[in-house]
Amino acid sequence: MRVLLASYAEKTHFIGMVSLAWALRAAGHDVRVASQPELSGFLAGAGLSAVEVGRDHLLRKRFELVTQWGEGEARGLFDVGERWSDDLSWDELRWGSRDTAAWWWRMVNDPMLDDLVSFCREWKPDLVVWEATTFAGAIAAEACGAPHVRFLWSLDLFAAMREQYLRRMAEQPEADRDDPVRAWLENRAARYGVEFSEDLVRGQATLDYLPASLGVPAATGARRIPLRYVPYNGRAVVPRWLRTPPERPRIALSVGSSTTEWFGGHTFSLGEVLRGLGELDAEIVATLPPEEEAGLGRVPDNVRLVGYAPLHVLAPTCAAMITHAGPGTLCSGLTHGVPQLLVPGPRLDAPLLAGLVERQGAGLVVPPEEAGAESLREAARRLVGDPRHAEAARLLGEEMAAMPSPADVVRGLPALLRETAGHPA
Repeated sequence: MRVLLASYAEKTHFIGMVSLAWALRAAGHDVRVASQPELSGFLAGAGLSAVEVGRDHLLRKRFELVTQWGEGEARGLFDVGERWSDDLSWDELRWGSRDTAAWWWRMVNDPMLDDLVSFCREWKPDLVVWEATTFAGAIAAEACGAPHVRFLWSLDLFAAMREQYLRRMAEQPEADRDDPVRAWLENRAARYGVEFSEDLVRGQATLDYLPASLGVPAATGARRIPLRYVPYNGRAVVPRWLRTPPERPRIALSVGSSTTEWFGGHTFSLGEVLRGLGELDAEIVATLPPEEEAGLGRVPDNVRLVGYAPLHVLAPTCAAMITHAGPGTLCSGLTHGVPQLLVPGPRLDAPLLAGLVERQGAGLVVPPEEAGAESLREAARRLVGDPRHAEAARLLGEEMAAMPSPADVVRGLPALLRETAGHPA
């Protein structure tokens, strides 16, 4: 069977799909990954067959210009904060939908759409799996008559907000029922003889690696297929120091590369925080690129700076992790039952996801504006000192382990294809 994975060029969105791609290959399927040229090196490094489609998007450049010119960051449709909001006004939903479709989804999808459709029509995949905001994958699949499923990289905010939008739109006078997402997708799909349906927004099915306990607390209208999270952290060599059990509780600090790539820095001073954490009776392991290490100044003796350490190897040795609530980092720790100290970024899924983990008892949240040497040190002390957090994290890890593995999901694909065989293209 030919399976195409489609994603716009954003590594943190695609990385969770790697284990599924490997499972498909191991089962003997012919697998290609279509993305913009910027992602090709990463795909090749993961042992996958990359197909370059279209040109690179300019989303990051646009973000930099907005920041440079002082326009600030408008509150987007999916910046839901710490709790799901079910009472957004129609004006808020309509503005957010228009803004999101115009500057995020259009900007990353339009440059790859024509080429992706052409490739699908030439290669004729039997199934297309598309990253949750790569709607070009859904259009291309229907343009060549292939069934398609969406792959989530975090909470299903997209389908949940779409469901809320449609519900609120139905309450409006007919003259006011504008739908920017549909208008954009309908316009693009029509070029290839594809009619609009909600499947273009949320797929014919949705692969979701977050456990039900951490699901978005709202209706999505999507057909969810659970998929066990299998960490992939890039090429990895296990360092010698990680082969020896730590003599003291080990706390890993991993606050993600996307924070510096997109926002130009972290939400707190790394040097001050590391010096604060150094006062704990623990071994602190900070995974930081060399350019960030250079500006830290002197760090305590119990702080180990490592340019890179594979989280799937590091996490099982840890008593706790300090993270930015990125879903990949978060799940890499929870897979091994490691409680989390979460300093979520202000955007998109991070605050809500962090709050869900805290409410399960598997972590503590320190808002970024309160994060400093003292607050993080004391929160880390509480996290490690209270066994209830470790127990809650262990239970979440067991819930994740009980989800179908990528190999299980691949074995179930024939049944999925049969169910969608009669779906109109």
